[in-house]
Amino acid sequence: MTVPHSPTFLKRLVDPRSLRWQVAAGVTIAACLMALGIGGLVHRTTESRSLALARAEALGFLQEEASLAQQRGTTRDRDEGGSSLYMGDEVPDEIHRRLESADGPVTWYEVRGVADRAAMWAGEWMDGTVVAVRSDMIYDLLSRRALDRHMYYAALATLAVVVPLSALAAELVLRRLRRVAGTAHRIRDGDLDARTEARRQDEIGQISSAVDHMADVLQQRLHSEQRFTADVAHELRTPVAGLVAAASLLSESEATDLVRDRVRVLHHLVDDLLEVSRLDSGTEHADIQPLPLAELVRECVARAGVDARFTAIGQPVVRTDPRRLDRIVTNLLVNAERHGAPPVQIEVRDATVSVRDHGPGFPPDLLADGPQRFRTATAERGRGHGLGLTIAQAQAEVLGARLTLANATPHGALATLTLPVSDSTALQP
Repeated sequence: MTVPHSPTFLKRLVDPRSLRWQVAAGVTIAACLMALGIGGLVHRTTESRSLALARAEALGFLQEEASLAQQRGTTRDRDEGGSSLYMGDEVPDEIHRRLESADGPVTWYEVRGVADRAAMWAGEWMDGTVVAVRSDMIYDLLSRRALDRHMYYAALATLAVVVPLSALAAELVLRRLRRVAGTAHRIRDGDLDARTEARRQDEIGQISSAVDHMADVLQQRLHSEQRFTADVAHELRTPVAGLVAAASLLSESEATDLVRDRVRVLHHLVDDLLEVSRLDSGTEHADIQPLPLAELVRECVARAGVDARFTAIGQPVVRTDPRRLDRIVTNLLVNAERHGAPPVQIEVRDATVSVRDHGPGFPPDLLADGPQRFRTATAERGRGHGLGLTIAQAQAEVLGARLTLANATPHGALATLTLPVSDSTALQP
């Protein structure tokens, strides 16, 4: 399997907030707790068994040595088995202390110093004298410590295998989750045909099915809205055309001017709705051709009738549709004049067209969500229907261009249109 070495993959790989590392951390903690539990149980069980055998052996040596001492009437070192008989002051104080509170023989496990001196003592009273025997346990102690080290190494080796496997298993799950998230992001960006099409019926499969069902419902509602917009625009086109013709026949008066103004606004609204419905249908195609951008935009500004300061830097050539570009530039200029404040500036630089005003700027919800139909920055009636930026953005997508909206510093709205560059980047003078 080929691992992609993209910046996004590497960033996701080292992100401590990733679910992959949370799963790996959980598995590591669980494995460590299990290793500590099993290791502690084995250590305590082995130690208890070893000490129990050592106590029994020491008590047996004590009885045997005590019987021999009574027969001889004296003490004698016994090297067999590593035990020796001690009497009186030779017996450690700990044995004396324990015998004071015990009725029979006592034992004591002694571990001293860094050199790991270990022994099992057993002692009892005999004819008013304390008698004790010592059994060396250094080899038993070293064996148990070697067992502890081996368990420690085995736990590390297990972690070295379990943690990567858990991260890999988490990656298989996360890959499916990322596929669902990618589908949701594509739907958010406008690709309503995006689907996950989950094959498994587990929890992730249920999430995928829910996202797909949500996309189906959203697509159906959006298509219904688009059909409604198109039907309304087509139904209104004929009566509005009749209104325009009838208004032109009225006698001149102040009331006639008002009627003609409202009819003109209604006529423009119907035209905008028809254009929106055509753009929504996805059947619009641009007539692309290489054109001098500065000259084309200068003509657009002249036709728009907006008082704007035009600046051109260089003579770039772009691949565009002049009719659609004129529509975009006109909408941006009208929007800047209607909702901004003078001076309105338009600049052509390389393959970009920037339109800026010096008003309050775009509202935060427009910058966050993009242009929305029938949502305008002004509350006054007759100041637009919120379709200008929507049409401009849709026409830019048809051209293969990119329209970005931002607020300029210190104030004002800034719309930037970036167009595809032609093979010839500039016209020869």
